Amino acid sequence: MRLLTLFAALSLAACAGDGRQPLLVYSPHGKEMLQEYEAAFEAENPTVDVQWIDLGSQEVYDRISGERANPQASVWWGAPQTLFMQAADEGLLQPFEPSWADAVPASAKDAQGRWYGTFLTPEGVLYNTEAVPEGDVPADWDALLDPRWAGRLLIRSPLESGTMRTIWGALILRQPSVEEGYRWLARLDQNTKGYAANPTQLYLQIARGEADLTLWNLPDTYLQAQAQPFGFRAPASGTPVLVDAVGIPADAPQPGLARQFVEFVTTRDALTRQAEAYHRIPARTDIEPSALPGWMAEGTFTPMDLDWDRLAADGPGWMQHWDEQIKGRGAAYLAETE
Repeated sequence: MRLLTLFAALSLAACAGDGRQPLLVYSPHGKEMLQEYEAAFEAENPTVDVQWIDLGSQEVYDRISGERANPQASVWWGAPQTLFMQAADEGLLQPFEPSWADAVPASAKDAQGRWYGTFLTPEGVLYNTEAVPEGDVPADWDALLDPRWAGRLLIRSPLESGTMRTIWGALILRQPSVEEGYRWLARLDQNTKGYAANPTQLYLQIARGEADLTLWNLPDTYLQAQAQPFGFRAPASGTPVLVDAVGIPADAPQPGLARQFVEFVTTRDALTRQAEAYHRIPARTDIEPSALPGWMAEGTFTPMDLDWDRLAADGPGWMQHWDEQIKGRGAAYLAETE
């Protein structure tokens, strides 16, 4: 962590030498989207040098937490609301009010204005369309436990991924008890071939046929499907729909410029563009459905009813238990807990 912080600081210092004002953004939104908005913001603000570091959501939180005494980033753009809730409770975020604050439902923003929802992100099953016929794709969560999928599942390592932490928490909460949720994940572990270190490895292995399906989010699946044989299935009983948010770290450098950047990437035009090019569903309620892709206006999933406060509070402990007791030893865990 200290090496990463030092790298960021040195990079900013080097770029400041050209006379432009550096603005560092931490985000899991992917290089394509980040590169586009780096270029667009700099075109309108030629005295600013936008820097971004593409990290998993959990990695962004860990980094901002580790930099509490010496913040490096001015903007945190993207992560499930559970991570923003945790960061807000720990004093890692500062309040602000974007011009569109009233267009976001209360459930999709912090009551004290420390984070605001930008996108709604459904989770479900990503599958290789060349290996799994559409009619054979698991229609619901429990179908993933069928022995036919043994060795055909590849999962992004949940500890580093806000997306996967949300899915794991939701799968625990849909069981009668946390203990039954652990046992469900242990049965899933029995079918899991391995845990990919990052999304790139996940996509590559599934595209190559080294595994046939995974649990992932709809926007990234649709984006990757432009070049890979990927399809998406929303589980019939309901899917977790996380609120992807934006915030400004406490004591961040250039807070005024940070607010300007947040406004820039969340205008109606920007959100419409992100919907079309990156399959991001806007959280704002003041965007006409006719301005969005047809599948967004029609709706293709059923949201799962979740206790997000409990997920934010208890999720870290659940993940620790899964990592220490269940990961890679699902069969043994089931035998021990019978």
